[in-house]
Amino acid sequence: MRIVLAAAVLALLAGPTFAQNVDGHVPRYGEEDKEKTAEQKRAEKAAQDAYQRSLSNIPDKGPTDPWGAVRSTDTPKSATNTAKPKKTKTGSADAKQ
Repeated sequence: MRIVLAAAVLALLAGPTFAQNVDGHVPRYGEEDKEKTAEQKRAEKAAQDAYQRSLSNIPDKGPTDPWGAVRSTDTPKSATNTAKPKKTKTGSADAKQ
């Protein structure tokens, strides 16, 4: 009974593996690709054109501010101080020389 169950499990697991490779040929590294038929070339070109058209349908957005939701809108802008700070005299050794 266990043997029959094990064989059934192996058959169920091996089924999808064989189904993935329908033509029976696995391309090897460095092997030349098969020449595409005219129908395959047309289908590939049509898919590429459809992709380009779909990209052109996307509207252009302006620059986004990723921190916009974090910043509050009611904060005042920093006031610029136009008055120059007064210079104070220091008793440094350079001034005496």
